[in-house]
Amino acid sequence: MPMFITLEGPDGSGKTQQIQLLSEFLESRGSKVYFSREPGGTEIGDQIRDILMDLKNTSMRPRTETLLFCASRAQIVEEVIKPKLAEGYIVILDRYADSTLAYQGYGHGNDLQTIRQLLNFATDGLKPDLTILLDLAPEVGLTRRKQGGGEWNRLDDYKLALHKRVREGYLEMAAQEPERWRILSADQPIAVVQSNLQKIILDYLE
Repeated sequence: MPMFITLEGPDGSGKTQQIQLLSEFLESRGSKVYFSREPGGTEIGDQIRDILMDLKNTSMRPRTETLLFCASRAQIVEEVIKPKLAEGYIVILDRYADSTLAYQGYGHGNDLQTIRQLLNFATDGLKPDLTILLDLAPEVGLTRRKQGGGEWNRLDDYKLALHKRVREGYLEMAAQEPERWRILSADQPIAVVQSNLQKIILDYLE
């Protein structure tokens, strides 16, 4: 059965690792699974990602940032997500449209209604069946990022106050659409988070 699942949350919440484990679990149950990330997931999207994440691009304005994210998203929706769903896959995405509302809307303070209109155009109205918020205090997430030795990008480098607004935005969006959102604490061991993720997915499928 085709299904579109997105994982949202602050940087450092462990989305990438959890998606890998979740995909393996669902495949072991006989599902066809495709997972990817945003921005990116296509050749064009990956080029846009490089621009967005480059620490040298400190002069980038919030509106520019918003439009670049939407451009990458439009590409992956048409090139990857729609075809995979049509083929019966469970598609799991590390970030999607809600990230733009959280970061470029709540975080930067851009007009939310304008961003929603842009997102509707970029996604052609495609919304996830289920969105799981891996909730984590931004201080904890950013510390994990620094200590993990991975990519530290331009968005990570924003001030803590912005990251706090992003988290508040996520929680507000989840409260507004409880039928689509599930909130899961990411401040737990990896295995515990994964077990809870699997339970959420199985409960939804049933």
